[in-house]
Amino acid sequence: MSFGGLLAAFLVPGLGFQMQGTKIWRKAALLGCGLMLLVFIAGFGYPIGNFAFGLLIAIHVTGFVYYCSPFFRQENLEFRLIFTLLAVIGIGLLIYLPARNLVLQHWLLPLSINGQVFVVQRQFPVAAIQRGDWIAYRLGDDNSSWGSGWAHGTVYVRSGLGLGPVLAAAGDRVGFSTNKFTINGIAHALMPHMPRSGEVILREKQWFVWPELGINGNGNTPEDTVSAMMLQLAVVSENNFVGKPFKQWLWRRQMTP
Repeated sequence: MSFGGLLAAFLVPGLGFQMQGTKIWRKAALLGCGLMLLVFIAGFGYPIGNFAFGLLIAIHVTGFVYYCSPFFRQENLEFRLIFTLLAVIGIGLLIYLPARNLVLQHWLLPLSINGQVFVVQRQFPVAAIQRGDWIAYRLGDDNSSWGSGWAHGTVYVRSGLGLGPVLAAAGDRVGFSTNKFTINGIAHALMPHMPRSGEVILREKQWFVWPELGINGNGNTPEDTVSAMMLQLAVVSENNFVGKPFKQWLWRRQMTP
């Protein structure tokens, strides 16, 4: 054992086997790490991806403990179990948790909608978003703090993320009537819970994205109240922009819902 080897085994998954193990263990560990990484990327956001991520951590911890085995060769089982537990906590908190947060906050974000996962790129430039592009966004008014949700009259909306196409952009005029809605005078079929009258003019740095929500009802809530709440959610500020979903993730085409 050496300090450099100890640090390398702690930082790099499977390297502990490479430095301390037999030839078979070395190959198995490296192949296992490579395979789990590929499965994790391909199944990003799905249970199979999470399972592969867990196995990658397991190989990493096992390799580190294996490299350290000469240190506690004379120790009892209880000491070894405690050491292994501390290794799991240390590697998880110092390596995988920060790496996970870095990826989700700055690079990639998986959104599960109706059983399908959409991988969203976080660094997409806001200025490049056009009508027809699908975007992921935070629900609600960016000028208020939602906490666990947001209320509009008798309607309560849970905080979360939305995903949908940009129907109109800054400067566009969106109007509503009994059997249609219009964007700059061009008619479109009404979408669920759209109002039957009124107009919205989008200001600078705003998009119009009609939300799709799972609605549970208790009591007698007027449709006008639901429509008013949905209309507020539909006006999305650029400050609430989360990212743009990839059209295709590896070989899996990301079909729109």
